[in-house]
Amino acid sequence: MKKDIKLIALDMDGTLLNSGETVSEANYKAIKKAKDQGIHVVLSTGRSLERCQEIAESLGRSSYIVTINGGEIYNDKFELVDQTVLDASLVERLWELREQHDVHYWSTTVQGQFNSSENFEKEINEYDWLKFGFDIQDDEIRKVVLDELQNNEALEISNSSPTNIEVNPAGVNKAAALLKVCERLDIVMENVMAVGDSLNDMAMIKEAGIGVAMGNAQEDVKNEAAWVTSTNDEDGVAEAIERIL
Repeated sequence: MKKDIKLIALDMDGTLLNSGETVSEANYKAIKKAKDQGIHVVLSTGRSLERCQEIAESLGRSSYIVTINGGEIYNDKFELVDQTVLDASLVERLWELREQHDVHYWSTTVQGQFNSSENFEKEINEYDWLKFGFDIQDDEIRKVVLDELQNNEALEISNSSPTNIEVNPAGVNKAAALLKVCERLDIVMENVMAVGDSLNDMAMIKEAGIGVAMGNAQEDVKNEAAWVTSTNDEDGVAEAIERIL
């Protein structure tokens, strides 16, 4: 706890946001307090900018925003400063797995977001893919899909809930994105506190100077964290921020 924290990286779903997908008053106040002390507070989320910008704006100006598990980074004016896309041939195999096992999928592309309830207007290889996700309720099917994906060195595999699988290009994760942000701000990862709850938060929790797991986090995440704060419905983010302040 003696570390000099200059940046706080916050996951959104299951972390900053409560079960009603809103930011509590306690979390708002703690974030403002940190910013007033000159600490950068950066959202680091699996969501696209479209799905997090309103919340980001409500928190006040931030130096950077990490979205799509690190697939895109935006500056304080919501201008894109970094982007990494999936190779189309990899997406074609992901689509084959989706068809083969008849499971729900969602995706984020440069051209928009798609899921099982929406049809593509063009061919798969005509989109610039940023992330592909599966939601698989059946444990056996999920294991079959996960085993294949984890054996593909071109893919970065994580999740944002126990039943889903999130796929980014290899090397794209929240830790790698935060390292890029730190370089732009002339700080190091030792100066970062990262807070999250799922496997897509694992890398940043391991690499940060202080990695904090939510009380509602997956057990693997808790095991990697320096300590565990309260749940997302108990103002766990505010508790974590107050502790380092």
